[in-house]
Amino acid sequence: MEDFNERVCLCALNRVSGNSPISGRELLEHYGSASAAVQAPHREWEELLGVPCEHISQKILDESAAELEKLAAEGKRFIGMDEEDYPTLLRECPDCPLGLYVQSGGPLAGIFEMRPCIAVVGTRDISPYGKEWCRRIVKALADSDTPPVIVSGLAFGADAIAHMSALEFGIGTVGVMATGLDKIYPWRHVPLAGQIVDSPFGALVTDYPYGTSPVALNFVRRNRIIAGLCRATVVIESKSKGGSLLTAKYAVDYDREVYALPGRVDDVRSEGCNSLIATKMAELFVDGEDLVRRLGLSSSARPGRMSPQQRKMLFKDRLVRRYGETSSLVTLGLTVLDKRGAGIEDIARACCRSYTDTLQGLAVLQADGMVTMDLLQRCSPAL
Repeated sequence: MEDFNERVCLCALNRVSGNSPISGRELLEHYGSASAAVQAPHREWEELLGVPCEHISQKILDESAAELEKLAAEGKRFIGMDEEDYPTLLRECPDCPLGLYVQSGGPLAGIFEMRPCIAVVGTRDISPYGKEWCRRIVKALADSDTPPVIVSGLAFGADAIAHMSALEFGIGTVGVMATGLDKIYPWRHVPLAGQIVDSPFGALVTDYPYGTSPVALNFVRRNRIIAGLCRATVVIESKSKGGSLLTAKYAVDYDREVYALPGRVDDVRSEGCNSLIATKMAELFVDGEDLVRRLGLSSSARPGRMSPQQRKMLFKDRLVRRYGETSSLVTLGLTVLDKRGAGIEDIARACCRSYTDTLQGLAVLQADGMVTMDLLQRCSPAL
């Protein structure tokens, strides 16, 4: 590749600076663009950074170009840190990745910008106490005035329960991976990952390129991203050492809120949470409603609430993704949104369709989870 496409160069720079994103940002700021940095002599990099570093070869550029093509073909994306869809909170972190690989079920603005992101993390070896409280916490968050997006690490234990509870209670959830998007880990969570990206406010996120396998060091970067994406981190259960404590530490470093579920003093799976509380790195909470209040998700101001225009944009995107731009079901679904609570006859008149055609269309939308109908056959969008 000889034209030094900016996106390809940024993708390549993200590959070589992934373990040291601050160095990558220094290169971007110094040279003004990824393409300019890639074309600079290697010795200039080392003089600027003051450490030996890997330079970008033609092979890495070619691999990055091929990867971007494959991502596009599979409906996935690579998003640079200066792009509009890059999560704002993560961009504020001094060591944020230069780019993210994302697979989502809907527009990224609806996932990362229009509602708060809350991390719910914990040990893989979760106890029945932890399982119960994890689900109760997510349920309380889902029932709040401003339901958040639940962010976790797609691992066994607390992570999986957090994701599954978010899906169960109809709120968004983001799985941050320590692998490439093509290598779901653990492999038993392939179905869970599929459910996440099929939901309108769900996404898989990683800063690792295709082909990256799970190794211990990767999870450090994953935990950094989890903390950076979220305004608050909630630790369910944690042993005295583990990834959850590292995520909490990153959250403290980023000046974000940290909460921990207290446990028995003689339970090894609560040692980490109790330590976070004792050292004042985290605040304790006594129930889900208490946590909701502390997070400010029940305030009358409802921070992050979507405007009618944003709601319509997101709902239309879901319909188009499901049925295609020209489908009559898209028009019918948008009419339900505009006529929320209207009966079938009123919707039929608004669409200039027969009662029978409208009823059949609504039955399809209801079966696909796009609209709901109550006992009086009043229709509403499933948002």
